[in-house]
Amino acid sequence: MSAARGNPLDLRAWLDQARALGELKDVAGADWDLELGTISELNVKRSHPRALLFDRIQGYPAGYRVLTCSTASPARLASILRLGSERDHRALVQKLRGQPARWQARAQDFAPLEVAQGPVLENVMNGAEVDLFAFPAPRWHERDGGRYIGTGCMVVTRDYDSDWVNVGTYRVMIHDRNHVGLDMIAGKHGAIQYRKYMQADKPFPVCIVIGADPLGYLVSGIEVPFGMCEYNYIGAILGEPVAVVAGGLNGLPMPAAAEIVLEGWAAPGDERIEGPFGEFHGYYPGKAATAPAVRIERVYFRGDPIIVGSPPAKPPNDYSYSKAVMRSALLFDALAAAGVPDVAGVWAHEIGGARMFNVVAIKQRYAGHARQAGHILNQCGVGAYLSRYSVVVDDDIDPSNLQEVMWAVATRTDPAIDIDIIQRGMGSKNDPMAIAYPYRAPFNSKAIIDACRPFDYLAEFPAVAEASKPLQETVRAKWKHVLGD
Repeated sequence: MSAARGNPLDLRAWLDQARALGELKDVAGADWDLELGTISELNVKRSHPRALLFDRIQGYPAGYRVLTCSTASPARLASILRLGSERDHRALVQKLRGQPARWQARAQDFAPLEVAQGPVLENVMNGAEVDLFAFPAPRWHERDGGRYIGTGCMVVTRDYDSDWVNVGTYRVMIHDRNHVGLDMIAGKHGAIQYRKYMQADKPFPVCIVIGADPLGYLVSGIEVPFGMCEYNYIGAILGEPVAVVAGGLNGLPMPAAAEIVLEGWAAPGDERIEGPFGEFHGYYPGKAATAPAVRIERVYFRGDPIIVGSPPAKPPNDYSYSKAVMRSALLFDALAAAGVPDVAGVWAHEIGGARMFNVVAIKQRYAGHARQAGHILNQCGVGAYLSRYSVVVDDDIDPSNLQEVMWAVATRTDPAIDIDIIQRGMGSKNDPMAIAYPYRAPFNSKAIIDACRPFDYLAEFPAVAEASKPLQETVRAKWKHVLGD
């Protein structure tokens, strides 16, 4: 779903595909100040939300657009990840299993391809011409510290003492017409690179890609190995190199088909108040604080440019579905790699930001199987960070259906023996509960809930009062006009 071969990551080519799938809705006349964000937030809570393409935004010319909810359905996410046609999230998790490892292994073969021209160079603002308010950057929520032009973005940086180019997704708030705040959590690859430049008292070069095929920000927001360039990883997914043009000022590579790119430097000592802004779990865990300020000295943009927005909010939010699918596949693979047999399904629930409430369904094979699965789900490398609850259910329960999961918890557990607690597990300073914790370091306790039928009473456990699955499918097909799809 790229444009002509050799020029992938063209958002407009992907939009054509989304429209053909019936997955895109045009919205005209929304206000950039809160209204656009609220429409997007309410839309993503619907059972089948479409991507929204906002145009004729109040105060801006027709054609200056904002895209939201791009990854919030199985059909769109499958198309973004080049996994073919898929409209069922459980099947999508299965398609995705093992793919990250394959993409990572192939990444070295897909270095980005530098080209001389690209649509991103159609228009340029230089120096005093730069005005970030020329673009309809939204103020997403009432408590936000400002207008965030960068949410579904790609922030391109280069290591100080090597050729490693990193592409990360970090929030970008507008300070004034030519300065943005760049918030990078300590330990993230971009933050590590920034610190090296500051220690050397050198300006930190930055290119911020504000619009591209959603695959770009999807990959730049996941855990790609230290030292690997995300462009290579994206190329492995596409099966062709990402076409890039070099920034005219700092030389950083930017996608040739990008919609808007901001180019500049973060100067040593120039840190300004940024935020507050929400987090993936749906809270404002911290107050406004200092963050690097980037002086934007050049802006490249296509005619009729499109901002890709993907703000955090109370789940489900703009990107929580994509995180749930991708993390579910990674957790499934981790359980298999650890030797847990007969895993029927895994789901990292959106309500926990795909981290804090995870469920695995198994077909019980031996005593202790359920506890083994629950503890590995909670403590494996993919799952340990902020994993507050891990629930194990039998294979007759759909782990992605919260009503079924909680029915199993309510009817198949004895709280006195079926809940294990891990003290001082791997937590986060961004945990909204951190305010009540007594720890000096980012710990949190974790619960493993064994909501499977007791293994020693499987034969005697009461049967479920419902139609069998084959009968349900037969009746659903015959009575589709009554029951719907």
